[in-house]
Amino acid sequence: MKLSLVLIVYRSDSSIAKEASKFCEEVLKAKNIKSKRIESDFYKDEIEKYFCNKELKPNIGIVLGGDGTFLKCANALADYDIPLLSINIGGNLGFLTQEKDFLFDKSFIEILEKEEYTIDFRNRLNCNVCINGTISEKKIIKSFDALNDFYFKSVEEDISPTNQIQIEIDNEKVNEYKGDGLIISTSTGSTAYSMAAGGPIVHPSIDAMIINPICPMSLASRPIVIPNTSKVIIKPVKKSKGEIKLWRDGSKCMTIKENYYCEIKKGQSPCKIIKFKKSTNYYNTLIKKLDWKGDLSQKYPKH
Repeated sequence: MKLSLVLIVYRSDSSIAKEASKFCEEVLKAKNIKSKRIESDFYKDEIEKYFCNKELKPNIGIVLGGDGTFLKCANALADYDIPLLSINIGGNLGFLTQEKDFLFDKSFIEILEKEEYTIDFRNRLNCNVCINGTISEKKIIKSFDALNDFYFKSVEEDISPTNQIQIEIDNEKVNEYKGDGLIISTSTGSTAYSMAAGGPIVHPSIDAMIINPICPMSLASRPIVIPNTSKVIIKPVKKSKGEIKLWRDGSKCMTIKENYYCEIKKGQSPCKIIKFKKSTNYYNTLIKKLDWKGDLSQKYPKH
């Protein structure tokens, strides 16, 4: 890959990431490659002014931080169709990041130039928040995209946050979940909040959505994996007390009122993630991240 301009985004509240961004800038400068450094808490118009001129469009974006920083950038830069290279700076081992050694030994430049990488196309989810009415009268209030997940939880924080949520899949009413909330996840997001809530791990190359209740009151409420070509409708149940709030990738979006509903489906554009061939593969990341030990009886035989 021929690099002429690189966007460097570093985690805003991390001095380590800031110093790493300066180092990255110097490495690129030594190769006569222009770069632009910004903090991860940037405003949308700040990015738009750099991308309004096609000649100023970066070849890639380098994100310095953890998975959380990457998710922010992936959602904010979704409309600009640039591949993103995420390097783990100041965080735990991430599912979406490359090891920091690639940055500090300066090998990332050579890897990019020699194209010793693959680009993973990770599907997103789109959520339209609408007002109830007939199909012809459907009015979209807000629209959001997420790389990992959308989830719904009670607004009320002073009492136990039990709520009741109705779900339809492809125009068929499927269930009413009563509990702490509901997660709709991509395969990429299956190792995030959904996994913590007892959901399955789904390989990111599988085109699927995971519907996972959070602490359901019924033992019959189980996670379900469906094709990502499905259309999922989420509605708060009227007899349920209190309003629910929509979240995406760990950030608050808006309150879903009684006369609102959410239409969730596959997003229009995937996220392009640069994955080095020399990097830790997916299964080794699972082993390290989840601390899988294998057969302990072989490691600690009885005496």
